[in-house]
Amino acid sequence: MTTVNEYPADTARRGDPAYEAATQVFNLFAPVAPAAAVTAHSVDEVRSAIRRARAQGMGVRVQATGHASATARPMGNDLLIRTGLGAGVEIDAEGRVARVPAGARWGAVVEAAARFGLAAPHGSSPTVGVVGYLLGGGLSMYARHTGLAVNSLRAVELVTADGEARRVDAAADPELFGALRGGGGGFGVVTAVEVALFPAARVVTGAAFWPASDAARLLPVWRRWTQTAPDTATTSIRVMNLPKLPEIPAVLTAGPVLCLDGVVLAPGEDDLTTMRTHAQDLLAPLRALAEPLMDTWHEAGPTAVPETHMDPPEPVPVLGDHMLLGELGDEGIDAFLRVTVERPGSALTVAELRQLGGALATPVPGSGALGHLDARYAYSGAGVPGGGATEREIREHCALVRETLTPWDTGRTAPTFVASLEQPQGHLDAEGVLAADRVRLRVDPDGVFRGDIAPGCSRLV
Repeated sequence: MTTVNEYPADTARRGDPAYEAATQVFNLFAPVAPAAAVTAHSVDEVRSAIRRARAQGMGVRVQATGHASATARPMGNDLLIRTGLGAGVEIDAEGRVARVPAGARWGAVVEAAARFGLAAPHGSSPTVGVVGYLLGGGLSMYARHTGLAVNSLRAVELVTADGEARRVDAAADPELFGALRGGGGGFGVVTAVEVALFPAARVVTGAAFWPASDAARLLPVWRRWTQTAPDTATTSIRVMNLPKLPEIPAVLTAGPVLCLDGVVLAPGEDDLTTMRTHAQDLLAPLRALAEPLMDTWHEAGPTAVPETHMDPPEPVPVLGDHMLLGELGDEGIDAFLRVTVERPGSALTVAELRQLGGALATPVPGSGALGHLDARYAYSGAGVPGGGATEREIREHCALVRETLTPWDTGRTAPTFVASLEQPQGHLDAEGVLAADRVRLRVDPDGVFRGDIAPGCSRLV
């Protein structure tokens, strides 16, 4: 067993400020507690940390922003490497590619790309780390137009268990490149990625809020719109029980609300009229049915999009659940309403249906382990323990929603939406698991990174 004096040099131990910094997570309900931790600022520091951990028989774990801590396995005797490689985002405007160092957040990529009239396949929060989000698939705010964000990866730079720094792409070690793209982790420490960008002249984006009592009229209209919605539109609808905080408008905290948010994209200047028409087709029928309490939908540049979903900017404790659903129909919408809006005393702060389909559902030639999602909606529900509901109440409510929506459950998951270690990742089939394991056995035969493999993605753990 490793003792305190045997920890690899240049690492921090429990109680050290550097340990606290390296182990900080975004979900305060899911702290991590490795034996030791280090923040790596360069590829050489990553290589050194791996070598020293191996010399002491320690496993190696990796995190950047700590958003996925709820799905992390216990880190007992492991060394945690927090990637904070400080080089800025580099944009190749002509090639429409961004090179992003590990530890960078999506907000930085969005700002850098927008200077060239380009956008990135980012998620709903500017504070999420780029690398973990991409390797887990990534459901972008533009997802129905671009497909899964992982398909935008053009190259991955990583350090494998042997300490070798590699750059892999479709030509250089395509097998490892494919496994990295959605294979469930455990391949090494990614130090940078190259991700394709796309043209974005303008967007219509924002959020509209109604009293939840209007949901029974509004949700079926939104669902029917999703059946024929253009691929340039990606939306989500949420039932929200927001806390009374100074930064939240009082009109949204008086009771549960229904929120519609999203993006309608105009890739080029010639697409502006079409974009405005599509946005009107989405919003006008809903506004006509019920006047919103607040409505921030507006035309803007792509830098406005990361704020649209209004995810918490600071770490919070969260407990939740996730499913990928098939076509709901009005019966499915009624079931969703029954366990979210109509259920008194909801323990869930948010219950969301995110629109899928479009490019998300289209298999991509040459994609990696995860290339598309065969589902119509992504459900996610979350509560804040101690924020008006107990852990038990949140778990019970999550279980009730899961039971109620079971007839529409595809059995699959979007990896970045999975909310707990207990819920296995359901995006790989048996053949995909075996393919990923073959690569792991080649690049990490001793299982140095085995603790980082997501549940359901390997037969090695």
